[in-house]
Formats: sequence, C-alpha cells, structure tokens
Amino acid sequence: MFGTLAPMPLFRVEHLTKRYGGNAVVDDLSLHIEAGECLGVIGPNGAGKTTTIRMCLGLVAPDSGMIEAFGLPIPQQVREAKNRIGVVTQLDSLDPDFDCTENLRVYGRYFGLPLATIDARIPKLLAFAALQSKAEAKPTELSGGMKRRLSLARALINDPDLLLLDEPTTGLDPQARHLMWDRLKQLLQQGKAILLTTHFMDEAERLCDRLLVLDNGRCIAEGTPRGLIAEHLESDVVEVYGDGAGAAAQELGHLAQRVEHSGETVFFYLREPAPLLQALAGYAGLRTLHRPANLEDLFLKLTGRQIRDDA
Repeated sequence: MFGTLAPMPLFRVEHLTKRYGGNAVVDDLSLHIEAGECLGVIGPNGAGKTTTIRMCLGLVAPDSGMIEAFGLPIPQQVREAKNRIGVVTQLDSLDPDFDCTENLRVYGRYFGLPLATIDARIPKLLAFAALQSKAEAKPTELSGGMKRRLSLARALINDPDLLLLDEPTTGLDPQARHLMWDRLKQLLQQGKAILLTTHFMDEAERLCDRLLVLDNGRCIAEGTPRGLIAEHLESDVVEVYGDGAGAAAQELGHLAQRVEHSGETVFFYLREPAPLLQALAGYAGLRTLHRPANLEDLFLKLTGRQIRDDA
C-alpha cells in the first residue's frame, strides 16, 4: 500500500551560502514554504535576513546552494518566478509622482497584465488596504502606515501565490501594525504563502506557523513559536525592578533556573514561580511582573542581549 506523497513546497532553499570578504553572511541555510503557510525569519541585525531575501529575488547571486520557486530555479528563471511573487521591502519604493491608483496601475504593467485586468483589481486592493478615500492621493500625502498598506496592495497586483515581506511593519504605530496583521492573516486564509522577516516578536508569534532563528548567517533554531519556547525556555518569567533588585537576585537566585540582568531589571527564569514570588513580597520597594515566557525571551537567550551594529 502506497503512502500519500507530501505536497511539493511552493518555495525551497537548500544549503544557501553567501560570503562577503571571507565573512559568511548566509551560511548553509535551508528552508521551505508551503501554500497557506507563514514562515518567519528572526535574528539580530547582521544575521543575514535581508541578504537571504535578496538572493531569493535573484538580486544577489549565492556562492553556493539552491533556490527554487514553483519548481523554477532562481536566478536562472527568476523572471518567470516573479510573476507569482509579491514583494514588500524594508524601505518604501512607491513613486512619489503618482497617486495611489497610478502606483498600482504602473506596477501592474510591469507584469504585462492587461489594463482592464489591472483596473478591475485596483478598487479591491485599495479597499483591502483601507485606502479607498486615498485613491487620488500621492505617497507624500500619506502617513507611514498608509504607505506600508499601499506597498502591500501593490505587491498583490499580480495576485501572487507567494509574498516575500522584509520587515513590513517597521516604523508603524500599534494601530497600523494591527491592521497590517489583519490583512496578512486574510492572505494566509486565501492560501497564499508568506516569507516574513521581522524584529517584532509579537508579530512573529501572531502570524507565523514556523520560525527560523538566524544568527551570524546560520539557522540556530527552527520550529513553531510555542514549540521553540517550550524547547528552549523555562515556562515562567519574573521581572524585578527597583532599588535592591540586584541584591534580591543574589539572595534568591537559587529559586530560579536562570537569572539575567538587563539595565535595572532582573529576569528570573523558572518553572515554579510561587516560592520566588512569596520571597519577593518581603522586599520593600521592588516591583515585580510575573508572565509566561515568550518569543522575546527565546530571541535573547539564543542570540544574546548585546546590541549589534547593522552588517
């Protein structure tokens, strides 16, 4: 009896490597994405996230490895593959001389779409981006959130099966970010696949089915958000602030599996919080926050707390 064959991923990368001056910016990276799935890529500055996206778009040639979209090799057949790919880059590339409608129309022509098809899609895309009232406004008249939503609408003009989103909500206020999340969830429900790079851990946890954690160009962890947290972290975190937090850490550190310091805050990572919380109640002037472990804790444990410059 024959088993059911697993569906072919829409997009896959195998053993991808890119070096600059002897430094491996992307180092033996493999990933795959299936229809209706959001794969998140997180990591500190210089981890190789944007370089990976650029190689996936055929903008940078890898030193070794394989990239394939819809069965088409990249960069060899990148033009054909791009007909089914939508892209939102870190920086807006909207044409400031065109209004919202014209930005969508001109971009659609790059794909060779009939003008009638483009014009039929534009009202729906403007509605999807909540920009119906801004159809004749130029990008210079839009807020940052509106520009990002217009960039997403533009990326959808060719009705792509795969979206490559490089930090699409950077610089947005909470309301604009939540609206973008809602729109991305709608796209996933339609069966579109998303490759998402982000620095927002709550964004990764809300949107991503799976995560890759990159550091120094290498994948150091992979799995579902909750699965990674369970695998690498204690279940609970107690944050302690205020005068005497350092002394409390020295005296009560034995009640936790790990203790970390960041500025004036002490983080107790543990599985049984009750004894620590009871002991902390005897320290006057301390403020405490008890919460479950999250992706930010995972990120900091795996990649460290030190600030890194862009690379």
